[in-house]
Amino acid sequence: MFLVLWGTAAAAPAPVDPSPAPSDIPAVFSSSNAISNCPGYEASNIVETDSSLTADLKLAGASCNIYSEDIKDLKLLVEYQTNERLHVKIFDAGENVFQVHEQVLPRPKHERAQSSALDFNFVEKPFSFSVKRKENGEVLFDTSADQLIFETQYVHLRTRLPDHPNLYGLGEHSDPFRLVTQNYQRVLWNAESPNIPTNNNLYGTHPVYFDHRGDKGTHGVFLLNANANNININRTDSAGQYLEYNTIGGVIDLYFLAGKQPIDVSKQYAEVVGLPAMYPYWLFGFQQCKYGYWDVNMVAEVVGNYSTANIPLEVMWTDIDYMDLRQDFTVDPARFPMSKMRELVDTLHKRDQRYVLILDPGIHTAPGYGPYDRGHQKGVFLKASDDSDYLGVQWAGVVAWPDWFAPTTQDWWTDEITRAFNPETGIDLDGLWVDMNEASNFCPNPGSSRVKARAAGAQDVQRGDPVQAKDGPRTGLPNRDWFNPKYHINNHQGDISGRTLWTNITNYDGTRQYDTHNYYGHMMATATQNSMLMRRPGKRPFVMTRSTFAGSGHKVAHWFGDNQSTWEHYLTSIRQMLAFVAVHQMPMVGSDVCGFNMDASENLCARWAMLGAFQPFYRNHAEYSTRPQEFYQWPTTTKAAQKAIDIRYKLMDYIYTALYYQSTTGQPMINPTFYLYPNDANTFDLQDQWFYGDALLITPVVSDFSDTVTFYLPEDTFYDYWTGQKVIGKGENVTISNVTLTDIPVHVRGGTIIPHRKHSANTTTLLRQQDFYFLIAPDADGNAKGRLYLDDGESIEQPNKSEIELTYDNGKFTATGQFGYMPASGESVTVSSVVILGQDKAVGVGRWSSEAKSIEVEGPWKLSGNWGFNL
Repeated sequence: MFLVLWGTAAAAPAPVDPSPAPSDIPAVFSSSNAISNCPGYEASNIVETDSSLTADLKLAGASCNIYSEDIKDLKLLVEYQTNERLHVKIFDAGENVFQVHEQVLPRPKHERAQSSALDFNFVEKPFSFSVKRKENGEVLFDTSADQLIFETQYVHLRTRLPDHPNLYGLGEHSDPFRLVTQNYQRVLWNAESPNIPTNNNLYGTHPVYFDHRGDKGTHGVFLLNANANNININRTDSAGQYLEYNTIGGVIDLYFLAGKQPIDVSKQYAEVVGLPAMYPYWLFGFQQCKYGYWDVNMVAEVVGNYSTANIPLEVMWTDIDYMDLRQDFTVDPARFPMSKMRELVDTLHKRDQRYVLILDPGIHTAPGYGPYDRGHQKGVFLKASDDSDYLGVQWAGVVAWPDWFAPTTQDWWTDEITRAFNPETGIDLDGLWVDMNEASNFCPNPGSSRVKARAAGAQDVQRGDPVQAKDGPRTGLPNRDWFNPKYHINNHQGDISGRTLWTNITNYDGTRQYDTHNYYGHMMATATQNSMLMRRPGKRPFVMTRSTFAGSGHKVAHWFGDNQSTWEHYLTSIRQMLAFVAVHQMPMVGSDVCGFNMDASENLCARWAMLGAFQPFYRNHAEYSTRPQEFYQWPTTTKAAQKAIDIRYKLMDYIYTALYYQSTTGQPMINPTFYLYPNDANTFDLQDQWFYGDALLITPVVSDFSDTVTFYLPEDTFYDYWTGQKVIGKGENVTISNVTLTDIPVHVRGGTIIPHRKHSANTTTLLRQQDFYFLIAPDADGNAKGRLYLDDGESIEQPNKSEIELTYDNGKFTATGQFGYMPASGESVTVSSVVILGQDKAVGVGRWSSEAKSIEVEGPWKLSGNWGFNL
């Protein structure tokens, strides 16, 4: 949510005022002439082993000092960490330059590579390096065309690329899924981003890209750096195609992921940043929210209206409306009294439904407000120069901001969550939603004259005792320009302190917001996840966050922020989903279905209801001033939602299984088309269709007032999901017409087996009582395979789980594997039937469908041991 606030800022001791913005802010792309005149570095004292290389790098001539002072002495560390992962790190010899905290992103475990797929090569003077694939000699990274620049407030590194490369990632953004490769810039600086503008920085920082080169392989490059960064991708006649990093701090800490297939790279990236969290089964149910539900009775009315409309509703959410004066951990005594809130949640729980509430990071500084008083007493807030609490403005008014590095903050945050959401005395919620945590600050930019006046005389002081590392503090160099570094970051909110926490603020451990800003939201979200785990030990916690950093998916989920009710943002939701699930390893993601800002139309909302059902996180959400857009508001959206949720629920165990394997192996549960057809060049740019799991190809209608969709079918066997008819893909576009507002084209990829529930249900609890059936879609050779994972749906530890392998080979269907899951009372692990598509004639025992050319063989079979049958 976003609000333009007017009035004066909070009168409080402030950080030191920044100097005026320089007049020589560079253009979007750095000056190659200035860089080419710099001396670069020379390597010496080279020590090489069979699995590593170290060297000293010394400035090879007179200082260049383009935007700040050159650091003259650097270190090089190269590690062949696994057969598929190469680590290259360039850092200052004294290790004083800021490095990402281990507690924020623990470094991956590694052993000495036995046979690396990659080769590291370097030139001593001027120093440059390259990385190539051993198998075919393909050069993946080459810095020789431009000098390495390593200054106190500017680090520059450029790599050559093939012409017209296929690049993906570098989120968060709303740009094309395959990145633009000429005159294109990705800015990495987390910012409040209403209406998720294109060609701008948004809410998250994920400095990883995948480079797909067809049959030559796919590789990934991850820069572990949290500082503000302009990443330029361009092609010129003189420089050719290139990608360059231009960051205002930190070190060069690169992880090269060898692949060779796209899915392999995704798995390897998960090994670096952490495997994604496993979420409760119920989270895949349909969910509803709106900013602007007036009172608890209105919330209850919405729940009732969904029931009356026969649209299953699994989770109800409430935005900041529930709070007393928009203060965290409170309820409005008139509109959302605690007694009524407890009654609402008790009723939801009795009906097997769930409830989620929102929290913001800004804590109101009102006297007598318990969360602030207790936090202030424990010293949990960021400090201004005189050691008073640093103040800003958010929804509640004048607020203080938690310092997530302070040793008492986690305990304080957990205590506040436990108090407010105590099952016996408070709101017994099922998940928490943390918003505004970039952090979004309604105060103006620190360069304004109003702020300058009250900042006069403030001193820039460190706070707390810096944490000492092995060789140096790694907490950041002193005496930098905290507000207006000479190299300009193209933040759409203005200067880097624009509408956020001032970048000269010192964290408890001596680091600065200048360096740690991009993971403030990540730290809030993970602290909240820790608190929810303490609140319900042993149960999988659910936390949804707006602001993210590399590795956020290891603990929390993400929605794509304040989008619009437009067809463009309907399409954007697909692009963002592909990037986050398949590249950034955040599987539980989705957009505000039907759009957050602006009024949704009936047509758009109906189409979005269908599209959203085939994305991981499925929530309808809108802004307070917009027209109501709950699915029951229009006849068409009611029908669309009923159909969409019906099929989503029948497929829930299929996609829950896919989430399990992403959380344990990193294999994406949502796949871009080229992930499954990596050698088909026609798939490299597809961004309006996707695979839900590895079997279902989803191709929604993409424009208003249209009932036609054109999509690409690779050379393979497919089946129309709705009719069962076989469709032979020819590597060409296919057009389907008469796609009504309650339809969405779905095709089953040949060679797959999809577990279904036989019937849908109003809640996921009731859904688990339905029998299974398996849909077999044989490939051209008549074979197919699939998987099914079963557990209790919510416990972290699952000693009694089932991991079942499904195979169909030469007319024989078998279910084998681990059968440990013991269902709760009423739950079903019975398979009522198996349906085989693409049969030319009726054989064996079963019901024959001549129209779909399929046969249904009836059970029952129990998913409690190996079994099979011949058709």
